[in-house]
Amino acid sequence: MRLKGKTAIVTGAASGIGKAIAVLYAREGANVVVTDLNEEGAKQTAAEIGAEGGKAIAVQANVASQADIDRLFAETVNTYGTLDVLVNNAGVMDGFEPVGDVNDEQWDRVIAVNTTSVMRTSRKAVELFLPKENGSIINIASVGGLNGGRAGAAYTASKFAVIGLTKNTAFMYAQKGIRCNAIAPGAVETNIAASMGQVNPSGYSRMQLTLPLNPRAGKPEEIAGLALFLASDESRYVNGAIIPVDGGWTTA
Repeated sequence: MRLKGKTAIVTGAASGIGKAIAVLYAREGANVVVTDLNEEGAKQTAAEIGAEGGKAIAVQANVASQADIDRLFAETVNTYGTLDVLVNNAGVMDGFEPVGDVNDEQWDRVIAVNTTSVMRTSRKAVELFLPKENGSIINIASVGGLNGGRAGAAYTASKFAVIGLTKNTAFMYAQKGIRCNAIAPGAVETNIAASMGQVNPSGYSRMQLTLPLNPRAGKPEEIAGLALFLASDESRYVNGAIIPVDGGWTTA
């Protein structure tokens, strides 16, 4: 019960990493707000948590919408009274387009979901954290935010920005009891590929050059374990950390 009494929002929690985090948090005693653009998937995750005896509500929300974010936080406070942990997990992939091939629509879509949403949800979370001088923000970044050859220009830029935002948030609020850390997963067995659309062949072939260094794909539960640590009081002195979880993919 490492999160007993805490309330957590997990975005993109209908499947994959977000679902694994939401389920684990509930098992560890948290009140979980499961949110996703996929309403049925969010409800299913919340139902699975309830079937195990945990506490969870499902809130359909598009994190690219400020109105949806406002509603998400209002429902969280109305249901549980507060917020202690925010996990920014929702994200989309690009089609491996290099900068010469990326169009404005693709760029705007990826930045809106992967980066702007993190700023907006973090902004709302800080409003709740500051009065009690306590709170943890966990951003799911990517090894694509640490290296240049794991995705296209839009996704790479979006995740580099998330890492910068993580470090700045950690620095700015360190003396207010608010922590912000990021997990940088490698290749993980999720359905994010469904958001790619048409794949740019030249960009994908360049990314494939890095794959022989990848020992295997990770499992969502292997990311969730670290997210649990970062949400718990055990990590109270961990702030501004960017932690790769990639099986050693990026060590070479």
